[in-house]
Amino acid sequence: MWVVVGLGNPGRRYRATRHNVGFRVVDRLAVRWDVVVAREAHRALVGEARRAGERVLLVKPQTYMNESGGALASLARFYRVDPARVIAVHDDVDLEPGRVRIRRGGRAGGNRGVESLMTALGDPGFLRVKVGVGRPPAGPVPADWVLSVPPADERAALEAGELPLTDGPERAMNHINQREAPHGGPPL
Repeated sequence: MWVVVGLGNPGRRYRATRHNVGFRVVDRLAVRWDVVVAREAHRALVGEARRAGERVLLVKPQTYMNESGGALASLARFYRVDPARVIAVHDDVDLEPGRVRIRRGGRAGGNRGVESLMTALGDPGFLRVKVGVGRPPAGPVPADWVLSVPPADERAALEAGELPLTDGPERAMNHINQREAPHGGPPL
């Protein structure tokens, strides 16, 4: 089993913000795979798919991003999911808008949602899909920047961070990490 967790904040106020790109990627996968992500379990909205013969849970924690780890850890314990089979999708201010990087393990890089996952899972070895939201121009602090709504052209680029699950993590990392900017997202 795989778990794809999109990081974001619940509620209408945050829906279109840069910080919620993880939720939007999960929503796009759900549409593409004809899955409804609405079942409430373990302080998250959950949907289930079958991809390449494997069970995949699509998860949107309903805690604030900085507390996402509690919801995910509860799900991972319940389903007995190894952290190596978790894919976390989140925003990254160190990447240009729409740029996608995939990596396994490492540090949180200042993202408190990722830090929460690392702490709650007790293992930093999960896969991360980082979707670039860029750094703010002079003026806004990063927290205000990620909680703001980007212009329409930037939103389209951010939502291109869909996951190439069918290729497996290593191939996906090699493919995505060598690309410049995604155009419509990698094939699933």
